[in-house]
Parts: sequence; structure tokens; C-alpha cells
Amino acid sequence: MSLFSISENKEKALLERMEKLGVKEEDLRETFVRSSGSGGQKVNKTSSCVYLVHVPTGLSVKCQQERSQAMNRFIARRLLLDRIERIKKGRASAERKRIEKIKRQKRRRSKKAREKVLQMKHAQSEKKALRSKNITIDE
Repeated sequence: MSLFSISENKEKALLERMEKLGVKEEDLRETFVRSSGSGGQKVNKTSSCVYLVHVPTGLSVKCQQERSQAMNRFIARRLLLDRIERIKKGRASAERKRIEKIKRQKRRRSKKAREKVLQMKHAQSEKKALRSKNITIDE
């Protein structure tokens, strides 16, 4: 009998991967919560969002990609295994660097940097204004 509403091959691959990484089903704490976002009445009535915690490592995953709770359970396990694998193989630092880079990009500019940008814009507009004044039409 299938634990998730997926093909037997996918489920078998997931279970093999869990075994390879040393993750047991008993180590997982699974809770179901109501999803957020669009979906209307369906989202408000059913608890299809899966919150999965790997107790030994303390890693947690929240999955609400699909409308089906069974599919979210499967996807949450895959995401959790990805994280565990990254940590075991030392890829967590690369992921952390990527996240830090995105945070830096989204951070607000300092007051000095904003003033500098404004000065550059004013200088550019002055250049453009001078261009339009130099054009003369001979009749």
C-alpha cells in the first residue's frame, strides 16, 4: 500500500534515499496545518500544509506546494532529505552564501549611497538639457 498518492517507483526511491542518509520514519515529527495564500474556501477548510521536523538534527520543512496533503507529505520529505544531504556533504555553506548575497541585494541603500545616486541622476539630466539647448534650426 502506498503511503503517498504517487507512483511506486517514486516512493521506493524516496525510501531508499531515506535509508541511505540514515533517516528513519520514527525520527520525523509531522504536523498538518492550514495553508496560507490563495485557494479560498478549500484552503480555509482543509489542513493540507505539511510541517515536517527531523528530531535528531532539528531541521524543519514546511510544504504547501500542492492542494493534496499526500503530495505535500512526499514533497516535504524530499525537501528535508535535500537539506540533510547538503549538510552531510558540506553544501550548506554554498547555500548560505547564496542566501546572504540575496539579502545584501535586497537591503536598503544607505543615505550616502542614495544621495550619490541622486547626484548622478542630476548630472545626467543636466547633460541631456545641454544637448537640447545646442540644437538650432536655421531657416
